[in-house]
Amino acid sequence: MPSSSSPLVIDGLQYCRWSREVFLHAREGGVDAIHATIGYHESFQEVVHNIVAWNKLFAENSDLVLHARTLTDIRQAQASHRTAILFGLQNCSALEENLGLIPILFDLGIRFMQLSYNRQSLLASGCTEQNDGGLTLLGQQAIREMNRTGIVVDLSHASERACLDALTRSERPVAVSHAIPSFWHKTPRSISDKVLAALKDNGGLLGLSLYPYHLKDHSNCSRESFCTMVARLVERIGIDAVGIGSDLCYGQPDSVLAWMRQGRWSKPQAHGRKGAEEPPPSFPPQPLWFQDNRNFPALQEGLLQAGFSQKETEKIMGENWARFFQHALSHQDNTKA
Repeated sequence: MPSSSSPLVIDGLQYCRWSREVFLHAREGGVDAIHATIGYHESFQEVVHNIVAWNKLFAENSDLVLHARTLTDIRQAQASHRTAILFGLQNCSALEENLGLIPILFDLGIRFMQLSYNRQSLLASGCTEQNDGGLTLLGQQAIREMNRTGIVVDLSHASERACLDALTRSERPVAVSHAIPSFWHKTPRSISDKVLAALKDNGGLLGLSLYPYHLKDHSNCSRESFCTMVARLVERIGIDAVGIGSDLCYGQPDSVLAWMRQGRWSKPQAHGRKGAEEPPPSFPPQPLWFQDNRNFPALQEGLLQAGFSQKETEKIMGENWARFFQHALSHQDNTKA
């Protein structure tokens, strides 16, 4: 049985179609903890329904997974050969303009919340908006309350200015749970050098995405290319600021991707002379070297081959997330206003 000092393997973001198969994959790959998305555009009540469904999953798969709220819970999962699941939201829709719901969400087990998902939200501009307004006034107040309660401010999908605003205002380290640096591959979701520098100064953490559209050469991205990028990133922001946030969506149907991107209110965009609708988006195939949770050992091997020491590799594979959680996942009434 692993001791409390055994290195942890932690994935900073997944949105799989959760099932016993996925949990078995996680155990086979030695994944000790996963930040699991349980909401995008859902209302508060719909998030509660999602938690009810998760409680059923926990009950039916108690030999494989447990609900984690703290680093101690993650260590308990590791010691019992299970995978800890931390809840997160990829948008702020569940707040419904009521910041009083932030401590309630914390009590329900939410430990991450993104300020926006690509588009303008109540709290911040998203990374695909043409006009970058940064944080809203409500967003500034939300960060203060998230800091107080212990919900991690997640800047994935936020705009450049929103990221910089949040990094300045947050009294606790923030996370970009799943993204890629723009110096390697530039997309609307990539993190610029300016944000990387601010993230380092904040003491925050970047979880590196393995979602093909984020990768250089997409599904054909090689493990060597990815791990070389990690080495370049570490040279810029240090070994302690880098982790994995795979954005693995194993088993999800393409209809889910369309819902994620379009939200509740938007419609498919028309194109062409006759105004035909764009074809619905589809999930790209994963790189051959990272198909699912069983491939975490292959990723670790790639980092070692790229020149990282065993200790450095352990930090990237999970120990940096563990250190981050030690300070981020606790209620703190004396947080500065």
